[in-house]
Amino acid sequence: MKPLVLAAAIAMLPAARVRAALLPEEENTIGVFKNASESVVFVTNIAIVQDVFMDEYARPQGAGSGFIWDKEGHIVTNFHVVNGGNAFLVTLKDHTELEAVVVGVEPRKDIAVLKVTKALDKMKPIQLGHSETLQVGQKTLAIGNPFGLDNTLTTGIVSAIGRQVEGIGGVTIHDMVQTDAAINPGNSGGPLLDSEGRLIGMNTMIYSQSGSNAGVGFAVPVSSIRKIVPQLIKYGKTIQPGMGVTILTEPQKAQLLGTVEGVVVRAVTHDSPADHAGLEGIMRDRRTGRLQIGDIIVGIDDKKVKDYDDLYNTLDNYKVGDKVVVRTLRDGKKRSYPLELVNVF
Repeated sequence: MKPLVLAAAIAMLPAARVRAALLPEEENTIGVFKNASESVVFVTNIAIVQDVFMDEYARPQGAGSGFIWDKEGHIVTNFHVVNGGNAFLVTLKDHTELEAVVVGVEPRKDIAVLKVTKALDKMKPIQLGHSETLQVGQKTLAIGNPFGLDNTLTTGIVSAIGRQVEGIGGVTIHDMVQTDAAINPGNSGGPLLDSEGRLIGMNTMIYSQSGSNAGVGFAVPVSSIRKIVPQLIKYGKTIQPGMGVTILTEPQKAQLLGTVEGVVVRAVTHDSPADHAGLEGIMRDRRTGRLQIGDIIVGIDDKKVKDYDDLYNTLDNYKVGDKVVVRTLRDGKKRSYPLELVNVF
């Protein structure tokens, strides 16, 4: 057929029949979005406030994203998305709005679980992947609601793994996944997916002086989500291995001792592993009235402990029932206490 005749024939065909063929990469992206977007929700944080006449009214004070965990109506999002809220709305892809309640939160991992009780037949749980085997350069897809623009897809790669980023809970979140997929306000709590559409992380924060996307985003790894979410669903809180001590906060430590490495034991819980092992907290000398510092924790097994951040993240690698050796300083002398970790919630 002559070129002019062919062109005329093509012009007469319906638009759908002359659509350009998609590249395999494009087909993959489209397929992942179509499948996974039904598992992504829009989360609205609502505060109940009073006006000058003492009348109460609901005021949206923030929004983010989330994803469906199971068919029982559990929704996973960031703690900072729900923090300070009195009520919550979850909006599905088809714009169904559902009231939700908080089941549990873990601020130190910036993870929260909500629950809805209606439209459970519309719950499509997200597929879980693995973050332990991620490689830099892998494709990533982020789905969320940046600036309230629902069902927005951005793509990129895994820019780095194993990042340590200070979280809202006051401690460093370890093993964060860094991606250059565009993440903006409103993406928080949404899923970061691999090329199979499996969850590899939860988009949590961006590194940007302007507050908008700068190509450096971070996601809580799915390995942490797999561990934390079932605990929040079952107990409303996380199971935290501990030894049975209370400690001074970093500001308290600095005020009392100045610049000192380690975690100062404030008190030892009676009949706890720490009590049985012989650790001592702060005591007041009955004669002089002065405070006497007991044990300062400086290590767990072979891991050095400089502050609470180190202590929390070190213990986070253990489980209840594990036996450890707690290394301390007391009166300038090194001490070691073998003990078994227990559940301190």
